[in-house]
Amino acid sequence: MDFQILIIGSGPGGYVAAIRCAQLGMKVALVEKYASLGGTCLNVGCIPSKALLDSSEHYDQAMHQFASHGLRVKGIDLDMPQMIRRKDEVVDATVKGVKFLMKKNKIEVFHGTASFKGPHEVEIKKSDGQLLTVQAEKIIIATGSKPLTPAAFHYDKERIITSTEALNIREVPGRMVIIGAGVIGLELGSVFSRLGTKVEVIEFLDRILPGMDGECAREMKKILEKKGMVFHLNHSVDGVIKSKKGVEVSYSDKNTKESFKLQSDYCLVAIGRRPFTEGLDLAKAGVSQDEKGRILVNEQLQTAVPHIYAIGDVVRGPMLAHKASEEGILVAEIMAGQKPHIDYNLIPGVVYTWPELAGVGKTEEQLKEEGNNYKTGKFPFKALGRAKASMDTEGFVKVLSDASTDEVLGVHILGARAADLIMEAVSLMEFKASAEDIARISHPHPTFSEAIKEAGFAAWTGKSLHL
Repeated sequence: MDFQILIIGSGPGGYVAAIRCAQLGMKVALVEKYASLGGTCLNVGCIPSKALLDSSEHYDQAMHQFASHGLRVKGIDLDMPQMIRRKDEVVDATVKGVKFLMKKNKIEVFHGTASFKGPHEVEIKKSDGQLLTVQAEKIIIATGSKPLTPAAFHYDKERIITSTEALNIREVPGRMVIIGAGVIGLELGSVFSRLGTKVEVIEFLDRILPGMDGECAREMKKILEKKGMVFHLNHSVDGVIKSKKGVEVSYSDKNTKESFKLQSDYCLVAIGRRPFTEGLDLAKAGVSQDEKGRILVNEQLQTAVPHIYAIGDVVRGPMLAHKASEEGILVAEIMAGQKPHIDYNLIPGVVYTWPELAGVGKTEEQLKEEGNNYKTGKFPFKALGRAKASMDTEGFVKVLSDASTDEVLGVHILGARAADLIMEAVSLMEFKASAEDIARISHPHPTFSEAIKEAGFAAWTGKSLHL
């Protein structure tokens, strides 16, 4: 079977690349290891976690906020199995949507495990053991990533789990220990904390959410602590074992060396992810990897073999679904002879807790480290009429701009709908906007987006209007 393009992996990088290649007139084949399309994001990542985050937020509002709105609700029952069923229905509908798009764009889909036999030849082993050989002029590797699970943690998929298993817990645990205070740990920790679980987070670093703006992260920690989550920062996990009562986690203070133990129903390991390339036999194709297992690519995402590309979590850069999608489009258009580009500095990062946290561009820490002279403008959501009306007053917007040119260097939002609001900043920064530009744009009133205007005004003039 001969194709112009063969794509290995059907996550947000792979399936989007397949669609764009097909739109550009190429004959495309897609290989997916599992029975359903969509990769980690659609099946056991972005989509199901957001479904549970929304469900748990509704429950939390019913328990703690409805009365303030004059809504007296009695006898609220938490139906965890139904919550999981709804999550599964959302996933199923999304996956079917991807399957439809493959058919619509005349993309040949093979379900099976792919491995290289040579630079242009890939063998596909189907679930029934049947072997197929596919020839392709060009190949895109988009096999994604898997959770990191050190041997000392004794990951068993039952009580010592990753995000994959956490999405299918059908009862509310009494206690949960989370190892890692990154995005995945805090999002899933938020889900169970809202539902009534006692959540304790152990983090090796002295802060939560590494990579996000430090001031925003510190404020986020305070908010989550008020909601009941407990943090053990600057601690290292020494071991995780099953116990009669569930799980026992041993950890120690990095400074004092004092040791502690926690008993829990579950231990969620959320210390990051690793590129997934097992079984591909990359050496047979001449593709190289670095010490972290990432496939080495150039600026056009070509490997050491020019007709083989790699995108998404298997290459350098943030492990984000939207980053993988952008790279899939980029590679497809490069193959078609076009000249696309990606500004990696303008790929936004989002934490879907409540309030949400989103950022794009440079953080204050990065600007200080680079020696940049910058201005800061901030505005709190508690000063917004819209935020007061909806009782979403936590957080703030921060705009960082160049002290000389006023060009916006970074925007960081901790607050309601930050995941959607951040796109105003991304769009403006893509066109080299200044803080003055943000301040002079008319924002509808009353909205959350007014906080961006106010923060821009503060960065430009030194003062906001309504504070």
